[in-house]
Amino acid sequence: MNRTTAKALHAYDMISDGDRILVGISGGNDSLSLMSILDERRPRVPVKHRLFPVHVDLGFGGDLSARLKDYFRQQGLSLRVETSDYGPLAHSDANRENPCFLCSMLRRKRIFQVADELKCNKVALGHNKDDIIETFFLNMLYSGQMGAMSPRQSFFENRFTIIRPLAFTEKKTIRRFSGQMKFPDFINPCPSASKTKREDVKKMLENLYETNPAVKGNIFAALRRPVNGPLL
Repeated sequence: MNRTTAKALHAYDMISDGDRILVGISGGNDSLSLMSILDERRPRVPVKHRLFPVHVDLGFGGDLSARLKDYFRQQGLSLRVETSDYGPLAHSDANRENPCFLCSMLRRKRIFQVADELKCNKVALGHNKDDIIETFFLNMLYSGQMGAMSPRQSFFENRFTIIRPLAFTEKKTIRRFSGQMKFPDFINPCPSASKTKREDVKKMLENLYETNPAVKGNIFAALRRPVNGPLL
């Protein structure tokens, strides 16, 4: 996993000297793995930068935020928790059709606000290779758009840059790494967690991958090198 992360970091020139990087922490294995990898390599690389882990509490209740904060404290890290009511708001009667879209939009807005407050110029998110492929198919099937998440993407006239260091790392590799690191099991409290269009696309792709192991690599290669110009 260190190898694929380093490959993505170098391929897209994700981290530069003096960067202040907000790291989005959801509590899932992806974000915990991302934080672990970035924190472990930071003292070893010549490029000096700082990391600021941030978790947006979606307001579903429970002890997820407290447990996350305690876990980070045990690792010698300080986790900033932002409270919100985005989850219940997105699932309210006024927004039944697409709760994930509204929740994601509000969460991203808050992340940029916190990044500005912390004077961070970059935001690192834990999206992996599978996520990028799934998002491409989601956009194509349900939005009629040929678009994918970029491993590096600038916003607000280059004021902030989103980076995805796990862009070359497969989900199964992250699961294996998480097991080795013995991350706690933080349960996602969102009622829509396993009932999304993404889950449908994931199942469709898994069926394809079972028929031919080369399919995933071919799709990702096509996203990076399309005939009429790059999508990534």
